[in-house]
Amino acid sequence: MTELTALREDPAWYTPSTLPAEVIAFDRSVNGALAVGAPGKVGLLDLAVSRHGGVTRVRRHYQRAPLHLYRPIYLDPGRPDMAFLFLQQFGDGLVQGDRYRIDVDCGPGSATHITTQAATNVFGARHNFVTQLVNLQVADGAVLEYMPDPVVPFRGSRLFQRTTVTVDPGATVILGETLLPGRVAHGEAHLYDVYWAETEVRRPDDTLLFADLLRMTPRADESPGTSGLLGPHDVIAALYLVSGQADSAALVRLLRDALVSGSEVLAGVSELPGGAGALVKLLGPNSRSVRTALRVAWTAARLELIGAPAPDLRKG
Repeated sequence: MTELTALREDPAWYTPSTLPAEVIAFDRSVNGALAVGAPGKVGLLDLAVSRHGGVTRVRRHYQRAPLHLYRPIYLDPGRPDMAFLFLQQFGDGLVQGDRYRIDVDCGPGSATHITTQAATNVFGARHNFVTQLVNLQVADGAVLEYMPDPVVPFRGSRLFQRTTVTVDPGATVILGETLLPGRVAHGEAHLYDVYWAETEVRRPDDTLLFADLLRMTPRADESPGTSGLLGPHDVIAALYLVSGQADSAALVRLLRDALVSGSEVLAGVSELPGGAGALVKLLGPNSRSVRTALRVAWTAARLELIGAPAPDLRKG
């Protein structure tokens, strides 16, 4: 057994080192179902990409079900060198006791877009919770877009996610996330127990650029519909733009101009600490309006940072 194989078999590899009290409160044995760490409960993806022959190619790929990665496709006429990778999760969604870890290493000069095949459902839990660790490394001159489809938390679901990005000063990272209220058609709007999403971005020397946290515990705290939280809105999205290829203040102005319209979506754009880039936060009444605003911001940022508009991802 190699050293890396041994690491992947160690629960410490895919288990968060620290958890907030809101999540630890649900740390109970799974009764009557597959236990934490059982086959099919640990999803792993270890991916490395590099530039070769004028395009980005996968040079290392390890996966463990329920995670599965499709072969790269090249669908952006504005960036024909960019590899588009679609991540699939077998089954209908995340269930209690699931532990996922995703590692992506982007070599110098590479260009990669990673997304999911569809929205991520998080099922209700009675005994435990779900965790996902996402570690992204982006080398000099590389471009990485990590933009999974929205998370849909069902009634009583519990999700902890930690996204850690290590980015070279000469690299560009576009990171997106969207949280839906749940299965609205089933009368479920923010009836999950906890949604905890940490985002942390550092330099290769471990200098912290910024950290962000979205913490939602609607069944324990006030309803998200109260004033000062979400109000009349239900959908939350964020777009993190980390790049040394543009002036941060100018990027903020560009994004604010792009998002000024009669849209029903509330949009806020701010400069990231240390001139690292810009952050867009969106709040809207439904997924369609937020998705439209997010694409507007993504297109504006993409044109400025990598010289191409947002492509059609062919998701139907």
